Amino acid sequence: MSYSCVALTSGAAELLRRLRDEHGPLMFHQSGGCCDGSAPMCYPAGEFRTGNSDVHLGDLDVDGVAEAIPVWMSAAQFEYWKHTHLTIDVVPGRGSGFSLEAPEGVRFLIRSRLLTNDELTAFGLV
Repeated sequence: MSYSCVALTSGAAELLRRLRDEHGPLMFHQSGGCCDGSAPMCYPAGEFRTGNSDVHLGDLDVDGVAEAIPVWMSAAQFEYWKHTHLTIDVVPGRGSGFSLEAPEGVRFLIRSRLLTNDELTAFGLV
């Protein structure tokens, strides 16, 4: 069985298809500096530079998008969230001016749950 610690809702997938058509390949970065760490930022791929202070959580495969969308998180925030599964959703409201969805009148939002025992074992956290 394959496990992932990131997923997305159908609404988020629909928005990502539109953003991909407009902006090209995409990426997410999640940091603790905004909105209590619950607002992932969506950028054109490569526009946000990642490095040793970031953790690659996984890649999102979205139907209708040719390439996977990588999801990154700051290492400091990952220390708090490493036992959680994250689902990227979209809700009405104004997000960050830096995230691609801001002009759409919606914002991406992280929904989380604790990892199951099987997931914890698969990720080497127990």
